[in-house]
Amino acid sequence: MDYLNRDSFFTGVSEGVISFDRIIKMFNVLDDNLVIEEKGIYSIENFLISRRLMYWQVYLHKTVIAGEMVLVKILKRAKELAARGEALFATPALQHFLINDVTEADFFSEDIHLSMFVQLDDQDIFASIKVWRNHSDRILAQLCKMLTNRNLYKVEITNDAPDQNRVDVLKENTAEFLNLIGDEVSYFVFTDVVRNRAYDAGNSNINILLKNNIIIDIAKASDLSNLESLDKTVKKHILCYPRII
Repeated sequence: MDYLNRDSFFTGVSEGVISFDRIIKMFNVLDDNLVIEEKGIYSIENFLISRRLMYWQVYLHKTVIAGEMVLVKILKRAKELAARGEALFATPALQHFLINDVTEADFFSEDIHLSMFVQLDDQDIFASIKVWRNHSDRILAQLCKMLTNRNLYKVEITNDAPDQNRVDVLKENTAEFLNLIGDEVSYFVFTDVVRNRAYDAGNSNINILLKNNIIIDIAKASDLSNLESLDKTVKKHILCYPRII
């Protein structure tokens, strides 16, 4: 509820504004279960619909995806270089994860990993990226320049997977233009999938407390016919490639 209102304010997208104060007032507890009183059902409906709209209009916007994908590729390349023994500028927290292969299980077995992780923030990442712009590895340098110069990927979002022949042509043209060899082109031309599920009824139900003390799921309690569809995962295919093509 907090990030919907906050992000709506800073992005100017009014669809994310919700009446969080009313929802909080409607909280109740029955048999150790957190529930929403029946009179708050319309505020919950607005919350779920706003969440869905904000994901497609803001969080999964083409520009957001483009920036995120460049950042992912930068960190992937930096990790590969560090694994080869390359010296990379980084803060101690970031350096820890560049030179060590940390698994999910490691976070539970060794406190040092979690301690380093909580020290990471955007300043650690962006300071390194500014320095890596001049790194001798041209792949890493090029990706960092793309992010800092806001020359992001061109992103196409479709319901179906992109045509493989077109992807191959984009890879050939990019490899030739940037003088890339082998799988280096995968840093600049690639496909992926994004998913959005506004409401996960099986995992984190929002229960409505009716006046007769019966608990019912919001999707069944709502008189909006399309609310149950929010429980379905929407999958979109994305194609990313540099704007030089």
